[in-house]
Amino acid sequence: MHEVQKYGKHMHEQKFKEQRMRAINRFKLHRYRRRADVIIKRRPPWRENLLNIVVLILVIISMSIGVIEIKITDTISFLLLPLIYALVLGLALFLAKPFKYIDVEQAKVAEGAMVILIGVLICKLAISSGQSIGVILKVGPALILQLLGDLGTLIALPVALLLGFRREVIGMASSICREPNLAIIIDKYGFKSPEARGVLAIFVIGSIIGTPFISFLSSMCVSIIPFHPYAFAMASGIGSASMNAAALVPLVHMNPGMATQLEAFAGCSNILSFCLGIYMCLFISLPLAEKLYKWLSPVLGDGSASIADSEYDESEDVEDDSVDGLSFGKLKRWSTLLLAFSIIVAVGSVVGYHVSFVDAFIAMIIISVITIIGMSLERIFPFHVPSIIFISLIGLIVAIPGVPTADFVTHYVSQVELTTICTAFLAYVGISIGKDWEAFKKIGWRGIIVALIVICGTYLGSATIANITLFLTGMI
Repeated sequence: MHEVQKYGKHMHEQKFKEQRMRAINRFKLHRYRRRADVIIKRRPPWRENLLNIVVLILVIISMSIGVIEIKITDTISFLLLPLIYALVLGLALFLAKPFKYIDVEQAKVAEGAMVILIGVLICKLAISSGQSIGVILKVGPALILQLLGDLGTLIALPVALLLGFRREVIGMASSICREPNLAIIIDKYGFKSPEARGVLAIFVIGSIIGTPFISFLSSMCVSIIPFHPYAFAMASGIGSASMNAAALVPLVHMNPGMATQLEAFAGCSNILSFCLGIYMCLFISLPLAEKLYKWLSPVLGDGSASIADSEYDESEDVEDDSVDGLSFGKLKRWSTLLLAFSIIVAVGSVVGYHVSFVDAFIAMIIISVITIIGMSLERIFPFHVPSIIFISLIGLIVAIPGVPTADFVTHYVSQVELTTICTAFLAYVGISIGKDWEAFKKIGWRGIIVALIVICGTYLGSATIANITLFLTGMI
């Protein structure tokens, strides 16, 4: 009997250890999602009314200013968009030390909110994808092949060598350097490696200036390069929700009659980049970066540049309901945050586009419900499936013509422009990135140049391949 009890106790302990290891492994796969859960648990949304009021004011100011077109020549111009004003004003508020209402704590809460609100951006694009499912199926080859444009980041490698970087260039130029790519580099080379310092440098720069830069780049390219708008929309999907939306907004503004189709292509492209981009990096671009470094490093550069060790922290301990699973507390916190965000976007829609507050609010509630369902499924699904996949699939399915929900969903969601959602989202982003400002300044001008070339390379590479494929398949 004693042996049976001892065996039962051992099995119970073993089962507990296995469950904990599964939780820890899921934590490693979802570091940013988990950090958002922790932050929002420590400072629940209902305690951050002041932050939400500040964001609301930023959105009202930004949407009131509207779009400003700056002409360089008669045919070349770029757009200043409300989302840029919101991001800059949010950052300025954090950096304005006398302004006591926005400090490091609010910046952390804004960071946590960003991770959740990305789902809202994805859902809006997914619903547009459902509306345009027939067109998407016709241009399928272009959507797939344009992923090869991600290899355009490699043009930054010789430039980085000329600027004095050494093995950091492998991390800097092998991808667009968002979360999945960061995980690949750290896992392959180690956290303290020069490759990891390189990818983290581009990650920080991209987080701070990537969104406004790609918005500027998109508006300039549409004016200068005679590609079809569909090609630029596909190129917007680089695996970052905020950059995806920022690149798309000026394109939609210049081609309002194609708004739904452009949003559909951009949304599908971004999901493909997220799902397949990690394999592109692992099996193609990273090995190519290694070979290019081996061939070019003896010839180019003297290794005089350096990147300071990162303060990236993996030491957060695993605790309670923030690690894994679903709880009533999480649902309550998500719902409160998304309710506040829905009100902000609805007000912004009234100010910027003079639509009905009620219609815009209903649209945001539909999007928020889909977002919550997607995040919940991620936490209860037994296999590793990111929430953006669930959100994208649900948003796409409920909007497909002929599905019973399609008319209702598309009628209301069409009342909210992507510009307004992006403006509200980037107000939180601006406040959040303020706490990374010192790290950004340490990287230096050489790292900034490399980051901008990386973004240009992947955007222009994807747009070129997409346009050629669309032409060859007779779609344009």
